[in-house]
Amino acid sequence: QVQLVESGGGLVQPGGSLRLSCAASGSIFSISVMTWFRQAPGKERELVARIDSGGSTNYISSVKGRFTIFRDNAKNTVYLQMNSLKPEDTAVYYCNSLIIGYDRRLNNYWGQGTQVTVSS
Repeated sequence: QVQLVESGGGLVQPGGSLRLSCAASGSIFSISVMTWFRQAPGKERELVARIDSGGSTNYISSVKGRFTIFRDNAKNTVYLQMNSLKPEDTAVYYCNSLIIGYDRRLNNYWGQGTQVTVSS
């Protein structure tokens, strides 16, 4: 069994910063791609940022230059540093990861989500 546990969400004023964390635990042999998604009320879930096992990153255009995704492989943790936050960044943020277990099978896992609210 593998679990992804997110933390770091909350209420912040426009222009502020937050750092989200997502820690994977359980029967983990290796972790491939780690991704942050978000879903705002009434909207579809969208990919925000992605980082592969080699450290290559991709971002949705609306967050480029403001958000940074990085990972600590020793801790099986991925982070999302969010700066210059805007009200339109308000959403539930979800962590997603492709993980190879001890059985050498690749599975897709989701965290429970963490609320980010940007408001004055």
